[in-house]
Amino acid sequence: MMFIEYTWLVPLIPAICFLIVGFFGNMFDKRHGGGFLAIAGVAVSCVLSVLISAEFFMSSAYVDVGYVAKSFTWFAFPGGFDINIGYYVDTLSCLMMMFASFISMLILIYSLGYMSEEGKRKQRYFAEVALFVTGMLGLAVSNNFLMMFIFWEVMGLCSYLLIGFWSFSHPEGDDASDNAASAAKKAFLVTRLGDVSLMAGLFILLFAFKSLDYTVVFDAASIAAVDHNLIVLASLLIFGGAIGKSAQFPLLDWLPDAMAGPTTVSALIHAATMVKAGVYLVARCFPIFTEASGVMLFVAVIGGFTAFFAATMAMNNMNIKKVLAYSTLSQLGYMFLALGAGGYMIAIGMESGNTALIAAGSVGYVAGCLHMVNHAFFKALLFLGSGSVIHSTGTEDMREMGGLESKMKVTSITMLIGSLSIAGFPFFAGFWSKDLILEQVLHAGDYGAAGWVFIVLWLLAVVTAFMTAFYMFRMWYMTFRGPMHKKSEHSHGESPRSMTIPLMVLSVFAFGFGFVLFFGFDSLLSIQIIGGQFRMGGMESGGAHYLVEFFTNVWTYVTIALVLLAIYLAKNMYELGKIDPARFNGDGESWLYKALTERWWFPQLYDQLSWKLGYGVARGVEFIDSNIIDGSVNGLSNAVAGSGELVSKAQTGDVNNYASAVIGGLIVLFVAVVALFVFMGGL
Repeated sequence: MMFIEYTWLVPLIPAICFLIVGFFGNMFDKRHGGGFLAIAGVAVSCVLSVLISAEFFMSSAYVDVGYVAKSFTWFAFPGGFDINIGYYVDTLSCLMMMFASFISMLILIYSLGYMSEEGKRKQRYFAEVALFVTGMLGLAVSNNFLMMFIFWEVMGLCSYLLIGFWSFSHPEGDDASDNAASAAKKAFLVTRLGDVSLMAGLFILLFAFKSLDYTVVFDAASIAAVDHNLIVLASLLIFGGAIGKSAQFPLLDWLPDAMAGPTTVSALIHAATMVKAGVYLVARCFPIFTEASGVMLFVAVIGGFTAFFAATMAMNNMNIKKVLAYSTLSQLGYMFLALGAGGYMIAIGMESGNTALIAAGSVGYVAGCLHMVNHAFFKALLFLGSGSVIHSTGTEDMREMGGLESKMKVTSITMLIGSLSIAGFPFFAGFWSKDLILEQVLHAGDYGAAGWVFIVLWLLAVVTAFMTAFYMFRMWYMTFRGPMHKKSEHSHGESPRSMTIPLMVLSVFAFGFGFVLFFGFDSLLSIQIIGGQFRMGGMESGGAHYLVEFFTNVWTYVTIALVLLAIYLAKNMYELGKIDPARFNGDGESWLYKALTERWWFPQLYDQLSWKLGYGVARGVEFIDSNIIDGSVNGLSNAVAGSGELVSKAQTGDVNNYASAVIGGLIVLFVAVVALFVFMGGL
């Protein structure tokens, strides 16, 4: 091994940069607060990730086994349970390392321009971003669930710090500062619910397997020796962690509010870190998740419903960043839907011994992972593009934009590429993964008693594809076309090169990355089950087969037609003015329009649950604490103090009183002794 043995450096280098920038950033880089050091550290991790991945992919010995793992004992406990620390390299971890480090590097470069007015606070910003990247890269290379959970929580901390970055001094004033603080707390608390579920699942795995190492938990013999019900319960609880981190239904409301942080932070959370961790966790846990088709069905239902539900809330939102936030929720739902459909087919194939069905399910896994990477590129592009617009106009409200194409050529073109990609326009990156997902969901509908559920999910996903194309081009036309608003007229124009160059780089990947599907991407991420053992990679690439299958499938043309129709409607509504949007919303008075504007009243529901349930539980706990726990302790102390006070009253200091008490006591004692003798004599 030349490079793989240095895998531990991938998360360690950004961690060292976090310490140096955090303590000494302004000392040697006063202008950028240590920004160049943070960029250099993440760039080194990116290069190392590429070298590690290349070595892994080009070595048949590694690919045949499916992974490379190395660890040493961190803590040893009686009973043979050891906590290990080390690295685990397979095709999934290679994929995560490369795209997370590369996109994070571009976002950091972009930050040099976007955060240029932050003064000394830039030091804190770049240090926290370096730690954020450490969390994601550490999670990707961890060799056991405990290490994974530690880095998982590091990202939770960094999201809280960065979402609330402007909580003390927001460019838009005190109200915005309060919003940033509230959004940070909401993100932290809501994701903690998922984290508690994840932790419970890990305790069950530890009880069942006596280890948290991937090599033990994912071993076929180990899985066969464990109670099936424990595996199902652990899988559902672990998925609860993914629901919280990736903001799926019902724990989805924190992510739109998280837009109160800097736009670069939004790009990091949505594209390179944080919300991708939940998708990664489900993909990583496939060997245990696929032990039960019901678990994978549940994953698919949550993903499919979230994709549709979140897309509806983007249809009339006027904040450019929140439109993109809802699109992230929706696209993450697509990823979980793909993994759920693929895992469902694999589970049924394993139960029936149908190897062809296992191979078909493997394509669903490939589709989910491909969409995860495609989304990372076009969502980073779109968020950074929106940051460029906000930087120029000073507003996030699309109603105050318009006509910016003439002033911001690079931003408008790159955001157009990103919009075409996420909309699934033919031959752009998002088209290939989106259509592959739809195909696999429809295919899953042919199997098992729950097949009809996947037909319903497919219909929801098709409608979601239409809505996605509509709201993305609604955003683009409102921002760059149509009449120019006063703020657009006074905009600063195109952003500096430190911001536009990352946009141009990302636009190349947002267009072309999907073509990797035809050059062996599926052969690297496919799943084979040999002797009951999961092994990633090794299958022959579909290559040209996918191209034929896409364009001989009538449903591909149906989705293309829906995408084109959605773009046409958006153009006529928001650029040409041929269709008045008020016709569809009753000038904002219709019930549906209000429901979408109020986010289906989810924030109010959360508030009511917090007050009625959370506050009620807190009052109950307070009653038990005050009246039972503290009450028993206080009652005992009061009894002792009261008896002491009562006895103290007998201490008068008068000898006559004491003599009377002694004589009285002797009389009582004499009477008691006589009574005892009489009683005994009677017996």
